Amino acid sequence: MKKQFYGVMGAVGLALALAACNNSASTEKAGTDSMTARADSTPKVTGNWKIGVQLWTFSKFTMTEALQKVDSAGVKYVEAFWGQALGGSTKDTFNTHMSQAGRDKLKDLLKSHNIQMVAMGVISPGTKEEWVDAFKLAKEFNLSYITAEPKKTLWDYVDSLAGAYAIKIAIHDHPKPNMYWIPDSVLAAIKGHANIGACADVGHWARNGLDPVECLKKLEGHVYGVHLKDIAITESAPDKTHAPDTVVGKGIIKFDPIFAELKRQHFSGMFSIEHESNWYHSLPDVIATVKFYNDQVSKLQ
Repeated sequence: MKKQFYGVMGAVGLALALAACNNSASTEKAGTDSMTARADSTPKVTGNWKIGVQLWTFSKFTMTEALQKVDSAGVKYVEAFWGQALGGSTKDTFNTHMSQAGRDKLKDLLKSHNIQMVAMGVISPGTKEEWVDAFKLAKEFNLSYITAEPKKTLWDYVDSLAGAYAIKIAIHDHPKPNMYWIPDSVLAAIKGHANIGACADVGHWARNGLDPVECLKKLEGHVYGVHLKDIAITESAPDKTHAPDTVVGKGIIKFDPIFAELKRQHFSGMFSIEHESNWYHSLPDVIATVKFYNDQVSKLQ
């Protein structure tokens, strides 16, 4: 840094110069510290991300079998869905009516695979009582959020329950004509509701003809989870609306800007792989998606 002195430097001038020098040094140090902090925060953002599996991917199997597949893919987080049979010696299914014995067995099963259930969905309970039961189930499994498509008439009630149970609601975007197909409708539900946010299904946004990055920008600060999927244009499905799922990174969606945008937003949550294709033999597809995700995240470090 250049220092300029004019005239003869007296005692007062010297004091002023020294003060200026000290201030400059402090400014330089603050700037350096700030840059260091930004550099340090870079890996921390993606370090908070989780790669998980939405168990709907393995919906043709019991939860016992599905969790074995998740473990085989090297994944330690899941999003459960209502209606999947627990399997083994029990006839229980995962929902609010599951017996306590079934719940305890599922907890043991998760523990044996060192897998954490982070969320469940997509649900849309029709009554207040059903919502209470849903939150009780979520609390028992220590979930972070519930992926849902709540009815408009229940927004206030669901938001209040979410606050009471300290479990967020992440609104999912199914394709048209679903009411939440566009981010604006999700934002309408979020407005005035501190505990309601979004589950960003990037595949469905693409099917709706929307740009996933622009959708994420609209929902900035409100994205609690992501459904990670890709879609492919084929001869039998030449338009996006009916495009089938494919391995993430092999379809038409550009994921570099999606991951970059989520990093910019300091997203801190789970990417749930939801592969709705190759139903009975999808484990290699899930493993390929995990590798793609890890490669993408490594580029952001």
